[in-house]
Amino acid sequence: MKDKINDIEPKLGLFDTTMIVVSLVIGIGIFRTPSLVANAAGSESAFFLAWVIGGVIALFGGLTYAEIGCRKPMAGGYYKIVSESFHPALAFMLNWIGIILVQGAGMAAVAILGSEYIQPFIPLDFFQGETGLQWLAGMIILLLFLINFAGLKMGARVLNAITVIKIVMILLFSLLGLLAPEVAPVAVKAEPSAFNFAGIGIALISVFYTCGGYQSIMNMGGDVINPRKNFPRAVIGGVAIIFFLYLSINVGYVAVLGFEGVKSANLIAADMAEVVFGEVGRRIVSVTIFISVLGFINATLMQLPRAYHAMAQDDAVPRLFMKVNPKTQVQEFALSIFTGLVLFFIITQGKFDQIINLVMFNDTLILATAAAAIFVLRKKMKDESYNGFKVPLYPVIPAVFILFLLIVSFNALLENPMAALVSTLFLLAGFPIFLLLRKVNSKKDQ
Repeated sequence: MKDKINDIEPKLGLFDTTMIVVSLVIGIGIFRTPSLVANAAGSESAFFLAWVIGGVIALFGGLTYAEIGCRKPMAGGYYKIVSESFHPALAFMLNWIGIILVQGAGMAAVAILGSEYIQPFIPLDFFQGETGLQWLAGMIILLLFLINFAGLKMGARVLNAITVIKIVMILLFSLLGLLAPEVAPVAVKAEPSAFNFAGIGIALISVFYTCGGYQSIMNMGGDVINPRKNFPRAVIGGVAIIFFLYLSINVGYVAVLGFEGVKSANLIAADMAEVVFGEVGRRIVSVTIFISVLGFINATLMQLPRAYHAMAQDDAVPRLFMKVNPKTQVQEFALSIFTGLVLFFIITQGKFDQIINLVMFNDTLILATAAAAIFVLRKKMKDESYNGFKVPLYPVIPAVFILFLLIVSFNALLENPMAALVSTLFLLAGFPIFLLLRKVNSKKDQ
């Protein structure tokens, strides 16, 4: 007999799923990290090479995860695939740090940065200063929490509208760069710098941060209608859209601001619009970027509770996390807990730039481990009939993807050893927590 309370019913079509993929990746990063990439790369040629490498590797990752998700379309697939391929303890440890540090702290950082864009245009003194910034970020989280609490389809409709606006905005930025390349101020122009291979390695930390997130769609495998057909199309199509948009907008940034201007730009998209259109352009762009942030947060709130669902099935967290409202398809308790976690990080965490290395060291290791599951799945399922999507040029593409992830993780270690140490200790702390939770939850079921 089916447990209706804990059942996930497929509600998302191809367009819904593709828009989730796009919004899971395009949040605030592309409107902030190009300056970090430019400073690390050192030269314009190295800058664009870093983005091309990041885009190609992201596409390799998309192909890899497309097959993994197609083979195992299930709620909380990110956790379940690692659990079944390797061990539940490893799956818990990776999700422990992924949910709390990467997703929790990362989403808090995005909310804070999005609030930075909109804060100057809010006349109320209450929302000014650092405390006001935290209040704005918290209100963003709570608003989208309420939208997603209302139902999966409601969250999807809001997300689709936001993502379309986001795509149109980036295309307009790109067109702006092509039509007005002569407006770069003379002061920010500079002689070409020498090509720096070492700088590319450091630049890839921020590039991969900006390109990551699409893999989380695996958590919603159980929500996708006809997953063996729609899941790989959504992942590959979404990553391809992102790759095109990122290259286009970076061309626009450099054309309008000049490479030295990109290096010194803090809120780069707003700076770009201000150069061409003045203060009005800056205001419009700031509001639009704020909307982009809403899309990223909304997509994360949609997919993350599905990870709790899978963990609860393994008794890694209490069964209450698995409970689904049969009408709205929302895990109300899990969604509420994660929202509270994000609000906690908004109050306690540091600046956006300070958490990138902390996030990326573990995020790349998590991505590499999940991607490695494709080798296990191929071996385990070799005797089964499978006619779904398969990665071309296997095993080359998955292997190259994993290798580059490990290189980025190594560079993050070199760039900030203390951040890597802290995040590693955090990862290891997940093992005793897993044993304790599993013991406690297993006793409750007896």
